[in-house]
Amino acid sequence: MTGRDDVILEFLAENNVALNKRGLEINLRAEGFDISYSTIKRRLPKLEEAGLLEIVDESGPWYRVTDRGEEYLAGDADLRDDPEPDG
Repeated sequence: MTGRDDVILEFLAENNVALNKRGLEINLRAEGFDISYSTIKRRLPKLEEAGLLEIVDESGPWYRVTDRGEEYLAGDADLRDDPEPDG
């Protein structure tokens, strides 16, 4: 996990939204976060693979935080036993 992963997860969870990669980039930039599209494009599939995000619509795809992602953000999920998504 990277610090940018946390920013992505927190943004989606706090705003209770599902966004595609470009929508996430635009909204994060509007909130003052400097996370490039290429980073978002690389990290979202890794977060999905870790079970922290899910695709809710394939036409983008559109991502939202899972219950496991919410648990991770709350400090209740232990990811140490899981294979770490590639950085």
